[in-house]
Amino acid sequence: MQLTFYGATEQVTGSCFLLQTSKGRILIDCGAVQGESACATTNLDDFPFDASAITVALVTHAHFDHTGRLPKLVRDGFDGIIYATTPTKSLTHIVLEDSLSVMRDQAAKCGHGLPYEEADVVACLAHMKGVSYGEQVEVLPGVVAMFHDAGHILGSSYISLDIDGHETASGKPERLVFSGDLGNDDTPILPDTEPLDHADILICEATYGDKVHDDMGTRSDKLAEVVNTVIGRGGTLLIPAFSIERTQELLYELDILLGEQKIPAVPIYLDSPLAIRATEIYRDCKSYLVFDHPASNDGDFFAFPNLHETLTQQESQAINVDHRPKIIIAGNGMMSGGRILHHLLRYLGDEKAAVLIVGYQAAFTLGRQIQDGAKEVDIYHKKITVKASIHNIEAFSAHGDRTKLTKFIHPLHGAIPKLFLTHGEHDIKTRFADYLKTQGITDVTIPRITQTFEL
Repeated sequence: MQLTFYGATEQVTGSCFLLQTSKGRILIDCGAVQGESACATTNLDDFPFDASAITVALVTHAHFDHTGRLPKLVRDGFDGIIYATTPTKSLTHIVLEDSLSVMRDQAAKCGHGLPYEEADVVACLAHMKGVSYGEQVEVLPGVVAMFHDAGHILGSSYISLDIDGHETASGKPERLVFSGDLGNDDTPILPDTEPLDHADILICEATYGDKVHDDMGTRSDKLAEVVNTVIGRGGTLLIPAFSIERTQELLYELDILLGEQKIPAVPIYLDSPLAIRATEIYRDCKSYLVFDHPASNDGDFFAFPNLHETLTQQESQAINVDHRPKIIIAGNGMMSGGRILHHLLRYLGDEKAAVLIVGYQAAFTLGRQIQDGAKEVDIYHKKITVKASIHNIEAFSAHGDRTKLTKFIHPLHGAIPKLFLTHGEHDIKTRFADYLKTQGITDVTIPRITQTFEL
């Protein structure tokens, strides 16, 4: 069999891997590239493979960089089943609809086309089939897939493929595991990542392979400190947040802090239609979540009296007339588009204001520039002098750090004979590979885009 890497190699996003056996072709994820300029056309490019020749697709989780090109795959001729966990199927629905709306606006401004249309999204969703964690699915003759809880977002999974010995180079049955994105342990609303039992070949993410996050137990206090500092000086706190998981974790923490009167009850705006819709799905899927704190009086971990959900554009614009100290949570998380840009235009030059970064900022994005301490940035062709204070709480990251990834790479039974590192900037993967060698993991490969391996 052959494994080809079509995405998430020289960068974090664009997850897409193709496994070819004698019985068919399995695509694992079909994600969009994120973090580029609004007028970039990478996601319009043709696939480097024949979409109609793909037999089946498997999706690790709903984030756009893992699902964003699925409608194009269907439009270009794919006619098989797309397997994902049931919550992932629900979240993918709203991610694709929201992203198409954003892409349509960008295409109008930039003068380029769209990778797909609404009919393609509808067709894509019709191909999706929800499965449960731990359920065995024979996706091809001699290939059995299973989805395991990755603890990254609601419904996220790492996928194991048990391969018949007739397909492997060794002639023996082997297990391939695709990590997708792995979450932190001790996240307040998600189960920990299911331990890896065993694997013969592991394709593992390395987004934070060279970092150790802050202690998860300190993040609530750090959030309270930032809120109190900014509100205390009469400012506005901007939190650019990914709409799925990061936003829900923030709402959960804020609900607790307000209930314990550790922060003032200032207006808090959730200014993201996608985040608002995603939060509804989180409410509907509580059986998949784990809460480490009693519910507030209303029984809803994601709502409180001073929270304002601004679904429409008019409601979003109305935030501008509220001159009180406040908190604005808005998408997108890397500050490369979305409503957060309008708030940055208004507040980034205000020395009373602050920006709180709670997620990964890809290279060359506006978020990375701000995180790295840029004194001036360009937003919608306007030069903005950065006067707002910039804060970062890495413990809110939805990606596991070096410690977590290393633990995952050491399975419960045996060792990993073959490891591929993906989803990370090249220098980070290189440093992580060097570190793993000190931990006894010596067969580590950092694949290049379109590189194929015989397995």
